[in-house]
Amino acid sequence: MREEIRLTKGPLLDEKGALIESGYHEDLIRTYDKNDIGVKGLRLKEWDYYYIGNDKHGVALTVADNSYMWLASISVLDFEKKIYHTVSKTGLPFKKLGLPNSSRIGDLTFKRKGFSFGFIHENGERRLMVEMDKFMGKKFSLDVSLTEHPNTSVVIATPFDKPKHFYYNHKINLMTVKGSFTIGQSLYPLSDAFSTLDWGRGVWTYKNTWYWASASGYIENKTIGFNLGYGFGNTSSASENMFYYDGKNYKFSDVEFVIPTKNGKEDYMSLWIFKSKEADIYLEFMPILDRNSSTNALIIKSIQHQVFGKFNGYFKLESGEKVEVKNVMGFAEKVINHW
Repeated sequence: MREEIRLTKGPLLDEKGALIESGYHEDLIRTYDKNDIGVKGLRLKEWDYYYIGNDKHGVALTVADNSYMWLASISVLDFEKKIYHTVSKTGLPFKKLGLPNSSRIGDLTFKRKGFSFGFIHENGERRLMVEMDKFMGKKFSLDVSLTEHPNTSVVIATPFDKPKHFYYNHKINLMTVKGSFTIGQSLYPLSDAFSTLDWGRGVWTYKNTWYWASASGYIENKTIGFNLGYGFGNTSSASENMFYYDGKNYKFSDVEFVIPTKNGKEDYMSLWIFKSKEADIYLEFMPILDRNSSTNALIIKSIQHQVFGKFNGYFKLESGEKVEVKNVMGFAEKVINHW
């Protein structure tokens, strides 16, 4: 396993807007401030993304400021019927959304006619309150509280191969959930669900492709989950690959997403393979549902496949122990952006 750089405490950016240090940590140890950004124009991208789900249904919530537009999105997924529905609202950012500089403190509240999003820190938990007047012809409402647990998160600070371009990201797995959502008169309880946070801030290059996979669940009454990914800048200093098992976290260096192909094109609904150079990761991923979208408007292009399904395989720890992954629900995605 390669040696990776562990972030130390301090500001994220120097006086010119460049990363002071790249690497990883288990928490948001470097301080981000959008006022320190050194690149003008439309390169700054900020978002808060939450996924909440169990084996039956899931909800994905996004609030993002991509500099040239804002986005507020709700997706509801039904894994038994293998269907999903997404409503996304967008607009020009005449006034910045003011997303918090930290994933640990600061609240996000965003309202427009017909919808409201509130991501609030309250009593040591994260409370998500979301409403949308018109969702599948009915009103959508969600009110949940999320509890984070020790050794369930990873942070990366990575540069791009272009001056003053970087990505700062905090991902949290295995947050337990209290609450529910409704669509019209239909109630969907989420007490047996887990939640994942993807908090991202950065100055991105125009063209990029990323891969991300995340899962949270139980194996024989023990918590198990992982965060795997690459394509988020130059990750030569450290990866974001982390495995969580029974209250402990384990760092891994590399992973490759092997997406199957059919007739020369990627076949997202067939069996994926995840593997590492050192053979300490091997996972098979059987898709259930592909939440996909495609936008191609002049210079703006986004092709997204977030595929939900079950993971089976193993992680081999440095001690030599091989921890089996059995039918753990999660997702894997490939995203291409020209933005």
